[in-house]
Amino acid sequence: MKQSRRMSLVESIANVIVGYGIAVGTQVVVFPLFGIHASLSDNLTIGAIFTLVSIIRSYALRRAFERFR
Repeated sequence: MKQSRRMSLVESIANVIVGYGIAVGTQVVVFPLFGIHASLSDNLTIGAIFTLVSIIRSYALRRAFERFR
């Protein structure tokens, strides 16, 4: 059974939200291990930037693979 467009959208949004949370949580733990001390606000902003880059990358790869299919 194919996934509906609506459920694809819900899955994509959930993926972005979970990914953002994991990115920020990882930064909070890992950055201090490398001597990087960022405020929560900085971590949230950095996480948002990485999330945006990830969305763009994922979209570009998906379109490229669709073109070759």
